Amino acid sequence: MDYSINPMIQSLCKEPEEFTKADIMRFVVNHEIRIINFRYAASDGELKTLNFPVTDMSYLESILTYGERVDGSSLFPYIPADSSDLYVVPRFSTAYVDPFAEIPTLGLLCSYFTKDGQPLETSPQYILHKAEAVFHEKTGYSFQAMGELEFYIIGQPVTCYHIEDQKGYHESTPYAKNEAFRCEAMKMIAEVGGRIKYGHCEVGNFEYEGRNYEQNEIEFLPDDVETAADQLLLAKWILRTLSVQYGLEITFAPKVCEGKAGSGLHFHTRIMGDNGSMMMSNGKLSVQAHKAIAGYLKCAAALTAFGNRIPESYFRLVPHQEAPTVICWGDRNRSALVRVPLGWTGEGNMLAKANPLEIGKDFEMPDKQTVELRSADGSADIYLMMAGLVVAARIGFEMDDVSKFTDATYINGNINAPENAAKLATLQSLPESCPESADALQATRSFFEAYYVFPASIIDATIADLKSKK
Repeated sequence: MDYSINPMIQSLCKEPEEFTKADIMRFVVNHEIRIINFRYAASDGELKTLNFPVTDMSYLESILTYGERVDGSSLFPYIPADSSDLYVVPRFSTAYVDPFAEIPTLGLLCSYFTKDGQPLETSPQYILHKAEAVFHEKTGYSFQAMGELEFYIIGQPVTCYHIEDQKGYHESTPYAKNEAFRCEAMKMIAEVGGRIKYGHCEVGNFEYEGRNYEQNEIEFLPDDVETAADQLLLAKWILRTLSVQYGLEITFAPKVCEGKAGSGLHFHTRIMGDNGSMMMSNGKLSVQAHKAIAGYLKCAAALTAFGNRIPESYFRLVPHQEAPTVICWGDRNRSALVRVPLGWTGEGNMLAKANPLEIGKDFEMPDKQTVELRSADGSADIYLMMAGLVVAARIGFEMDDVSKFTDATYINGNINAPENAAKLATLQSLPESCPESADALQATRSFFEAYYVFPASIIDATIADLKSKK
């Protein structure tokens, strides 16, 4: 909090989850905020905006208390026009100062409510809320997640300091052309509440039709799953908006060009108990981690319905492109669907070995262990995809014989290497098209509809949408 870049935290001396209506009103006055923006995601996964001028304190308190009406039929195709009114009510914990606005502006993400003042059951944001609540009730644990947001920055052709084709990983200036843009974007994302781990150049780089395509990635820190989803939504908005100011273009498309690296939206997850992470036990993956992995694998095919929503998604899921094709898992293995990244489990004092003046200073290795699902991409409905992950983890906790399932799907090494051909033949493939993804969701829809987490109407709508995309 002492060194937070977020102006709301700096001013209020509170963490976002502690923000109250009185805090918001005090901030508005102290910082001469003149516009309030209500923002909310619609069925297309993009943020929508409702502007309120701050004309007097009574009106400000009114909109913060009661929200406002919106036309639900224009936001969600399954809401009929003859009964479409919804309320949008701000969540104070999401308040941020708009980094783009010339007029001092405060933005707040909102939740949807029905005419009866109840949460809209079909709202993707509320579905995620229900998924986490049920997970906590059934397991006693909470669920954290974070995203790896990959994207291409499209700009003018490169005239000097070319990067070798498909060799852009962690490249620096002057070879990387968009580091200044990426760093400014990360600063803005952090200012609106995003907890960023790091950013870097990614593998992909090429020129196509007179324009340069440079792949970048911004990776977040684990957070409670609802907050993590909000951060990704705001990050995509900031990247696109800032790119216009730079004269650039951003694409989160899963595949831009054949033979070039595709862009994924990988999700790292971890199970949390009252005293912290439950992912490790005696230096090894815990029982809880194995249960979550088993659930992800069991639900993997159906999860593509929420994480791979366009035909181009399946052009990315091909061999030899660091993208999964079959349902398996492995340690540090980028060819696997579920990857267990390198954790800080070694006993060697790396700090002292790199910095001799630190010899003799004791410290404990942190439990940073996560488990990563690598199938999703930028077409994902972020809230529904994360809700699906939480459901899948719960399914893993409900399975009787997790070890039998995980043993059969573990792969040590590149699954597409010739020496692993026999193992590859035993593994189930991921869907190869939107209709196949729809079939996988239909076959396991009971997992997602259990405990009324996913309404049947949302599953039906998702299946119908995927079936229409040949």
